Amino acid sequence: MDLGINGKRALVCASSKGLGLGCAQALAAAGVDLVMNARGVEALEASAQAIRDAHGVEVATLAADVTTQQGQNSLLEAAGQVDILVTNAGGPPPGLWSDWDRDDFIRALDANMLTPIALMKALLPEMSARGWGRVVNITSQSVKAPIGVLGLSNAARTGLTGYVAGTARQVAGTGVTINNLLPGIHATDRAASLDAGVCKAQGISLEEAQAQRCATIPAGRYGTAAEFGAACAFLCSQHAGFIVGQNILLDGGAVNATL
Repeated sequence: MDLGINGKRALVCASSKGLGLGCAQALAAAGVDLVMNARGVEALEASAQAIRDAHGVEVATLAADVTTQQGQNSLLEAAGQVDILVTNAGGPPPGLWSDWDRDDFIRALDANMLTPIALMKALLPEMSARGWGRVVNITSQSVKAPIGVLGLSNAARTGLTGYVAGTARQVAGTGVTINNLLPGIHATDRAASLDAGVCKAQGISLEEAQAQRCATIPAGRYGTAAEFGAACAFLCSQHAGFIVGQNILLDGGAVNATL
């Protein structure tokens, strides 16, 4: 399928690896020029060059912490005119409700709620003025079904979801769509970290931890960054203009819900 976005320009956050990289690769395959961001220079530059070599699109990079005002300013300056925004940030650490204090919640909110909001506020006016734009926020299945040990993520990402619900409907008439992709477990560094925590807590092997988690997923496996990226690229396409303010699960059926 021709996604109809060849020549568009996308800013993809946290895109040196994992789900963000999957999104960047899928957009590049559709002919989209990229601005890629991550904190680590080495991984970012390696991923950007691989995309240039594979797809022949223009790829600019900026290594920065976009949870800071300075990082956001630098990224927006480097990005310039953007047609597509994909927000993404690693989730806060797991733990128990009794572990977290105010500073922990502020860090989670900065990364997983306030930074995506700041980027949207900066880029939505120009998208609306041009009459076309796409925003995809990578959130989590936890906004549909909370995960006890991920309380920081539950809180911050649900806050972002509420903001998007209202904002998406305010800008839809200008040709701009905002939607959220809600990943379950995918074969990424985040999954490896969570599985390592299970190994430590239960005294089991990594293979046993992965098998235990797969047993909770009707699809019987972890997702891949490539299939996640393909879903993101479709939401960014010309064919998705009537999808507004939605929260789309990519979890292999793990969330057991009718709606």
